[in-house]
Amino acid sequence: MIKSLLIANRGEIACRVIRTARAMGIRTIAVYSDADAKALHVRSADEAVHIGPSPANESYLVGEKIIAAAKESGAQAIHPGYGFLSENADFAQSVIDAGLIWVGPKPQSIRAMGLKDAAKILMQEAGVPVTPGYIGDNQEPQYLAKQADEIGYPVLIKAIAGGGGKGMRKVDNPADFADSLASCQREAKASFGNDIVLIEKWIESPRHIEVQIFGDSHGNVVHLFERDCSLQRRHQKVIEEAPAPGMDEATRAAVCGAAVRAAQAVDYESAGTIEFIADGSDGLRADKIWFMEMNTRLQVEHPVTEEITGVDLVEWQLRVASGEEIPLRQDELSITGHAIEARLYAEDPASGFLPSIGNLDELGLDETYTRIETGVEEGDHVSPFYDPMIAKIICHAETRDAARLNLMNSLNYSLVAPVKTNKGFLYACLSVSSFTCAQLDTGLIERCGDALMPAVIPSQEVIDAAATRLNFDYLDWDNIVSFSPLAQMLGENYGFRLNAHKKPNLTLWSNGHEVIGFINAKDRLPTGSRRDGSVYVTKDGFDWKFTTRPSRNVSTGVASDGAILSPMPGKIIAVDISEGDTVTKGQKLLTLEAMKMEHSLTAPFDGIVSSLNATLDAQVQVDALLAQIDAEA
Repeated sequence: MIKSLLIANRGEIACRVIRTARAMGIRTIAVYSDADAKALHVRSADEAVHIGPSPANESYLVGEKIIAAAKESGAQAIHPGYGFLSENADFAQSVIDAGLIWVGPKPQSIRAMGLKDAAKILMQEAGVPVTPGYIGDNQEPQYLAKQADEIGYPVLIKAIAGGGGKGMRKVDNPADFADSLASCQREAKASFGNDIVLIEKWIESPRHIEVQIFGDSHGNVVHLFERDCSLQRRHQKVIEEAPAPGMDEATRAAVCGAAVRAAQAVDYESAGTIEFIADGSDGLRADKIWFMEMNTRLQVEHPVTEEITGVDLVEWQLRVASGEEIPLRQDELSITGHAIEARLYAEDPASGFLPSIGNLDELGLDETYTRIETGVEEGDHVSPFYDPMIAKIICHAETRDAARLNLMNSLNYSLVAPVKTNKGFLYACLSVSSFTCAQLDTGLIERCGDALMPAVIPSQEVIDAAATRLNFDYLDWDNIVSFSPLAQMLGENYGFRLNAHKKPNLTLWSNGHEVIGFINAKDRLPTGSRRDGSVYVTKDGFDWKFTTRPSRNVSTGVASDGAILSPMPGKIIAVDISEGDTVTKGQKLLTLEAMKMEHSLTAPFDGIVSSLNATLDAQVQVDALLAQIDAEA
């Protein structure tokens, strides 16, 4: 068995691997960049080695530094986690050449499945059904556009080296193909160093079904059943579950059998995932499920598989890497109950899901019926350099609906402040009728639109709960004998006044809006006090912050006066306007790249570009004035 392990990653997956390794008696070594010097994974490991500056391409993506850290610390093996170098065959080979144990698949297996075009050809040869489309060397835009015409719109442009939703664009009509191709290639080049794409037919009512497989060096391959990851936004998974709703035993046997054949075709070892796209318009059927790609690593959503099978996949990885056989045979694996996972991010759904950077001054995640996987603690910092995930929240129960309701309850009773999160958005996704009825496809979130977004003004129920909470915090009700004297005594200082019904109330502010709440309202919503003296009220997963003083709105990238501000540190990768241009509301003005994602800034109203400060390839800081839009007279 491996005795010492370096984790070539950060955040929650590093903490996840450390936890299992420690339980197995394995010494753990973390690596960290400047930004992560005080990170939880560094504090959790037995030892930590500094590997460079904050940008990932100067630290976590530099294989030589990782291997040097392993040798310096006396590590026997390297676990790559997911992302970063986890699917880099050259790095895997370098680890092996350095005399270290690579906790993952063989480099040749990674190479075989690493490029989507080659992988699809290999799968066809192995008898695994693949999605119709174009795979080829000719990458001329005009030729690709012609192929898209022949396939028939809508189509999906996909980077062959892509992953995590990056380098993918759905195109509905020929007029949008050129711009979508350029954007896709640009993002793929920045994220993976490879801008080659393939074109696939867009499947109507698509469901994302993936199968967890596991192989060892003794020729054994098993599957651990399927997951459904259909709830996505911009091709990025939002909520995952296992098993897939509506999957009958015959279809499960066909799909999981195809996944095992796919793994056997590349002599696969360790954990991996075979991803399929299903046409769910007529339920899940084996003849309407096609291979998309293989992820040659542990997946973000692996906990739902662990919950329904009772298996620790990281433990299996470490045992197999040590030369052992897979601990269980296929006939010893079974499904128990249902599990759902939600990815809690530091991002603002009301502002186009822009990452919310800052300190986690308050972090209280409800663990009553849930498993929490996180890489942060209260007081930590959400950095602009990496993925802004705060935690994965996983619920396992006897039935799908019980797991869903437990997860919603956990979200409702969790608090993150002052950074904004997608907590309410996740709650809304879990409660929307299509999800509760398991009528799933990858377009569900887009179709729901504003129904999943928070209201601009809180409901009266929320306002009254805030007034009640403030009242309880600041006043001793045991000494109060009459409402009227109270209002007269404190009204000038605290905003109390009598309304027409002779009930005291508070003048409050929420997100810059003045509201009135009754202080004798029944408080039946989750509420609490924050360290800055304000209170919060949670309803349907959305947190509302209240204070008795007006507060300045936080910048969202577009000011009401037409000032276009940078919502975060980043790089200008596209400028679509010039000074003096006439623009219309919603028109794309600039594109900012941050956290390896593209973020478009749009015009807040019809007007004229009176000034333009943004230049292509410029690095900008948060709140930098990029452009000014003046309303038309």
